[in-house]
Amino acid sequence: MEINSRSSRIFQLVSGVIFVLICALTLIPVLRVIAISFSSKSAILAGQVFVFPVGFTMEAYHKVFGNINFLRSFVYTIVLTLGFTAISMMMTILAAYPLSKKGLKGGSIIMTLFVLTMYFDPGTIPTYLNVKSFGLINTAWSLIIPGSLSAYNLIIMRSFFTSIDKSLYESAYIDGCSEWKALYKIAVPLSVPAIATLSLFYAVWRWNNVSDVLYYINKSNLYTVQMMLKQMIDSVKISLLEGKTSQLAADNIKAASIVISMTPMLIAYPFIQKYFTKGIMLGAVKG
Repeated sequence: MEINSRSSRIFQLVSGVIFVLICALTLIPVLRVIAISFSSKSAILAGQVFVFPVGFTMEAYHKVFGNINFLRSFVYTIVLTLGFTAISMMMTILAAYPLSKKGLKGGSIIMTLFVLTMYFDPGTIPTYLNVKSFGLINTAWSLIIPGSLSAYNLIIMRSFFTSIDKSLYESAYIDGCSEWKALYKIAVPLSVPAIATLSLFYAVWRWNNVSDVLYYINKSNLYTVQMMLKQMIDSVKISLLEGKTSQLAADNIKAASIVISMTPMLIAYPFIQKYFTKGIMLGAVKG
């Protein structure tokens, strides 16, 4: 018994050390980016910045937040992300719930068609032509509709619905409950972990994605924050190439852009973390 306790303590110690090392390796790049965003141009060019700021300055953030177009795009992107996430989750739930029913006629064929979209991508040009034919170019809908349903997320949601005890549905049907009522009275409340997890997936994808903005949007008032940050970085690079003097290095703007971009997701993640593991593991195992 003593030998087992000793080996258990050694295992816990080694596991703890490995865990701390992994956390450190994960945090170092993040801390370095934060340090660069607050460091002076001379310190960055001299390669003196590692995980702590050198020559502390907030000029990069003043430049970013001093841009009224950036502030507008920041608010716009938050609204766009919330709307996109809500629509995506509604479509995912409405598709996954009937597909979780074994008695659905043609359900396996429909599910196969969804899965095929994970392996066969039509490509950029056909997708662009499709979006253009619907008149969605230069509209916010071009950033919402094309990516509003993920087959991967649909599979997880369907697996979660399938894991719900059938006796709950049967008792509800006996009491005269319809499928719609069973969905929002039984299925949705019991699937909060999966809904929270998939909402995070959709929100992160929409927040970080910039490629569809490049393809479908030409109006600056519809640029997302990622697109605005890209333009700001490009403008700094052009200024440096033209020999214009600046107290900022291109890395300052890059680092500040990364910090600003990841902050909303970092704020949202702690509120969803408690659902994250349960939502993914239960959806994967029960499927």
